[in-house]
Amino acid sequence: MGTTPAPREIRVEIGELVLDGFRADPDRVSAAFEDELTRLVRERGVPADGPWTADVLSGLSPLPAGLSARRLGQELARAVHEGLCGRGEVTS
Repeated sequence: MGTTPAPREIRVEIGELVLDGFRADPDRVSAAFEDELTRLVRERGVPADGPWTADVLSGLSPLPAGLSARRLGQELARAVHEGLCGRGEVTS
């Protein structure tokens, strides 16, 4: 009878996020970011050999200024997830 390992906690801290040129509500961007990153980690996971220091958002392609808060949060979360999975600019 195998036991399922307890879920690991993943903590992402963002020191500062500056969204120049966007009119989106920062609270809604933050909520969409958290929802999307949670979904991505649950569905796709992240490598177990952390911890990581990720500077993934500095290499993000330009985004249209008219994005909704939801879409902007989702795009930012996808960039962070890619960095955590080794597909972005990551240092350890």
